[in-house]
Amino acid sequence: MSRRLVIVVRADPVICGHSGEGRNLAEAALQRGFDEVRIVTWPIERLEAAGLPLKPLESVLPYSDGIHVERPEPVGDYKVVDGRYIQGLVGRLVELFTDGVPTVAMSLYLSPHTTAVTDAVAVARKTGLPVDVVTIAEAVGSDVTNVVRQCVTEGRFGAAAHVLESYLANDVCVAVSQYTKDLIVEEARLLDAEHGTRYAERCAERITVSYPAIDASLFLGLDDRDIDRHLSARGLVRDGYVFYLSRLARAKGVEDLIAGFAASEGAAGRQLVIAGRGPEEQELRGIAAASPAADRIRFLTDVDDAEKPFLFAGAAAYVLPTKPRPEFIETFGIALAEKALSGGGPAITTLTGGVGEAVGDTAMIIDVDAPEQIADSIDRALAMGPEERREWEDRARAHALQFDRLSVFDRLFARVDALERVPV
Repeated sequence: MSRRLVIVVRADPVICGHSGEGRNLAEAALQRGFDEVRIVTWPIERLEAAGLPLKPLESVLPYSDGIHVERPEPVGDYKVVDGRYIQGLVGRLVELFTDGVPTVAMSLYLSPHTTAVTDAVAVARKTGLPVDVVTIAEAVGSDVTNVVRQCVTEGRFGAAAHVLESYLANDVCVAVSQYTKDLIVEEARLLDAEHGTRYAERCAERITVSYPAIDASLFLGLDDRDIDRHLSARGLVRDGYVFYLSRLARAKGVEDLIAGFAASEGAAGRQLVIAGRGPEEQELRGIAAASPAADRIRFLTDVDDAEKPFLFAGAAAYVLPTKPRPEFIETFGIALAEKALSGGGPAITTLTGGVGEAVGDTAMIIDVDAPEQIADSIDRALAMGPEERREWEDRARAHALQFDRLSVFDRLFARVDALERVPV
């Protein structure tokens, strides 16, 4: 009997680790015997209008045969003030859930993807048509910091209850890290204290951890000649630069990195390469231009998924000085795991949120808001001899292999297969 996986996520071209995770789970599903995978996501014009950081469309890697990307059109016209795109999304999901194909539906981000899946399942089951669907909901950091916490802080009980009930209505509830689960339970406890509900207990009991899925094959066994070729195309040389790759947002600590790099004595003569796009790009360019190291700082806004492993591998060090902010907390750190798989100089980062789960004991740890520690760590990384550096690389890679997409997929779907599927 055929079997389908439906993934609801902000997919490519969105620059987001969970966009890549959706792709990796889709590819793993084909390798594990699913007949088809459908990624249900948003129209390009909607993503552009939302102001999300996007890759150039021509840089998006193709999906394997058997993976179909659907971007349902909105329903209604200008008289529908909001919800037109959600209606299109829910409507397409209802069609998929009622066509007779046994389906696993996974949503990444509770709001609005999990609520859309939950609504679609409820509608599908009321149609009287045969429905055979199991649902997985994955909570990520911004679900808590940007949605649940805001609802709790502002006393918006109804909105918080809607998100949490939609989450808990799924057959399998996972979070991208233990930190994320703990954060959900903590915020739910505040809601319970105010309203007498029992969300904290239910979340603690239902939620398990499923780390983001990474395609390790893209990062392992890179050929030295390919690394040098990619670097040469960018005017870079091996170990000639300190590297940052992530969104250009205040919570990522790029301003601290610029200050730390400028203060590093060991980095004299090397470049700082800042790769990514995001809401603070122009502000950070201004900060870099005013830095004493301005002539050695470069911004790259067009690095695609095929190129980034080589830029990781060629760097003298990779720095992600992420910090907790009201709007965002690094609840895992996918780029850190990708860097560990690629090799290159040591990673330098903080223990913000779930970063410790991503790196284990394999990175150089600094405090948040500490440019002087960034400078010291860069100096230490650049002073390493080949043997010490190789030891750091080997430990980091061994830790990160647990996040390979097939391993993550198998652990996650063991929970799905343990469920008793009762078609309606």
